[in-house]
Amino acid sequence: MNTLIKTKKIMNKFNIIANKRYGQNFLIDDNILENIVNASDITSDDLVIEIGPGLGNLTEYLLKAAKHVLLIEIDPKMITVLEDRFESVKNYTLLNEDILKVNVDELVKEIEEKNNIKFNKVKVVANLPYYITTPILFKLLEDENSISDITVMVQKEVAERMVAKPKSKEFGILTLMVDYFSNANIEVIVPNSSFIPEPGVVSAVIRLEKNRKYKVKTEKIFFELIHKAFAQRRKKMINSLTSTNFNNMSKQGIEDLFSKCKLDFNTRAEELNIEEFINIVNNID
Repeated sequence: MNTLIKTKKIMNKFNIIANKRYGQNFLIDDNILENIVNASDITSDDLVIEIGPGLGNLTEYLLKAAKHVLLIEIDPKMITVLEDRFESVKNYTLLNEDILKVNVDELVKEIEEKNNIKFNKVKVVANLPYYITTPILFKLLEDENSISDITVMVQKEVAERMVAKPKSKEFGILTLMVDYFSNANIEVIVPNSSFIPEPGVVSAVIRLEKNRKYKVKTEKIFFELIHKAFAQRRKKMINSLTSTNFNNMSKQGIEDLFSKCKLDFNTRAEELNIEEFINIVNNID
């Protein structure tokens, strides 16, 4: 039975209507589901974390590929569906939680101890709710040390921002954060017709392999710099940093810093690459 037919049967059985509050669109294209699993490079020794599994269409594929799957679902109605659908399956843990409020590293440790397992890698594979994509990604990249890589479906334009080049209109905070924490690659473009109900946007599957490849003197100041540099992206960067009180520095102090880094005073934030942002931080006394 293909996923579209299964989805319609489940929705009828449980009287399910996609909940806009949780950004629910159910993925029903078997080719795309297979492509997501292939792109995520799951092995039989991995723990996979799926955020917002919904009806469990992607979950069905993940359970066959991974040693164990941790499902984190915020909608209580979907918990009932998932428990029913995977009643005979043993290799998963299901939590009715908000991903932004859980400590993933602690959960991984608990699952390993409870099941007497040591996972090779911990990977996130998910069709993320589009309205909250960026906060979830920042949390997974910054806070959760056990996660090795992240393969997620997002809006195509968000995926393009993640891999944007300097001097493009897509280049910004998200690009720099993703680049700082990972190597990113767009794997699959997903048409609207792959979902029910159809979203109003084209989607993309992007894989982020976590990799701390840059050295910065003070991470906290680096994050402050990129956020404040793009706070008023149409302004010259010196003016933007001055008006947002970057690192409590005066305009003269920021100009001196730009001189030290051999940067033009007319530079705008989107004109710099990540190495140049890091160089600014590393030159602060």
